[in-house]
Amino acid sequence: MTTLIDRYCKALEWLIALLLAAMVLLVFGNVVLRYAANSGITVSEELSRWLFVWMTFLGAVVALKEHGHLGTDMLVSRLGPGGKKTCLVLAQVLMLYATWLLFSGSVAQAKINWDVEAPVSGLSVAIFYASGIVFAVSTGVLLLRELWRTLSGQLRDDELVMVQESEDLAALEAKQAHDAAQDR
Repeated sequence: MTTLIDRYCKALEWLIALLLAAMVLLVFGNVVLRYAANSGITVSEELSRWLFVWMTFLGAVVALKEHGHLGTDMLVSRLGPGGKKTCLVLAQVLMLYATWLLFSGSVAQAKINWDVEAPVSGLSVAIFYASGIVFAVSTGVLLLRELWRTLSGQLRDDELVMVQESEDLAALEAKQAHDAAQDR
């Protein structure tokens, strides 16, 4: 299961890179055409916005898998293993509930907007809301897996706090772990 999730997230990273490249080409090409040829790419703004939304949701899936979201652990880090585990289970259950709300709302919006055409591209607006569906299904699987790992006791004590206090501290800890692995 871990290998499958790793491959899925690697594919998402490549897809995010492709979406970013397409977005840059659309926006940059539109700017160049406006100034150089006094014309433009009509669908550039609409598609760029949609690509940005998809990139954001897919990036959030990858960040969840890597425990890369920022948070504060001021209280949780001071608790014992039992308190940390309780807080983690509570947080995972609440995140699953929020994921369910996002899923059900996205499905409802996709159904409502299935036959609605975007003003410029003419594409179904349901494509826009499908990003929430893909996000919710992906994060639901990841959260259920993490909840199972937590409840079955598969997590080490240092894994019971799953937020990063700051990006700089996370980078420093990753470097220290890498250096320690190199020394072995």
